[in-house]
Amino acid sequence: MGLSHRPLRIVLMRHGESEANLDKTIYERIPDHAVPLTPHGHEQAAKAGKDLRELFENEPVRVYVSPYRRALETLDSLGLDDLIEPPREEPRLREQDWANLQDTADIEHQESLRDSFGHFFYRFTEGESGADVYDRVSTFLETMHRDFESPDAPRNVLLVSHGLTMRLFCMRWFHWSVRFVETLRNPGNAETRVLLRQPDFRYKLDRPFEQWTPYEPTERERSAWL
Repeated sequence: MGLSHRPLRIVLMRHGESEANLDKTIYERIPDHAVPLTPHGHEQAAKAGKDLRELFENEPVRVYVSPYRRALETLDSLGLDDLIEPPREEPRLREQDWANLQDTADIEHQESLRDSFGHFFYRFTEGESGADVYDRVSTFLETMHRDFESPDAPRNVLLVSHGLTMRLFCMRWFHWSVRFVETLRNPGNAETRVLLRQPDFRYKLDRPFEQWTPYEPTERERSAWL
């Protein structure tokens, strides 16, 4: 792949506020993939879209989007249709699978088990572990790199997905350790992290993820952001 084909920026974006962010019991009635945004979530996405338009310099954008309703609605509310190529719905960017319809009390119990077992390796009953998500994100990266080889590849790439997916994308891209990723918080709703291409054609994040527990990153991990 020619280095000049690499995009100038790759934007990772979490969906806006969803109904489940306000009431987790909704998972007992609605499948995770069908949970919609709240009105505030649409507003968050619209505001983020204005910032992204400026970042993208009104140039074309290639989009990969999770097939979950809240991600698709976030993309629609960005107001960037005039810049976006036909978006590519990408199931590998979906949320971590926790269950089908969920038992709220059971999920809360499993979350406490996950805290002691380890977020990356704990597998939810009828669902996935963080390691499973990492594996599918890794295969998506191979696809994305092949897309970069296209002569008409745009300078801007946008991924609209979920908090854990964003963290594990960065883990794979920057070769972060499991221990480091375990300390990172998800970004907020409609929040972004931007991989910016450097003069040497490597990428750095515009800002780090917040940490919820102390950990001193290695030099490799620290070098991932500006």
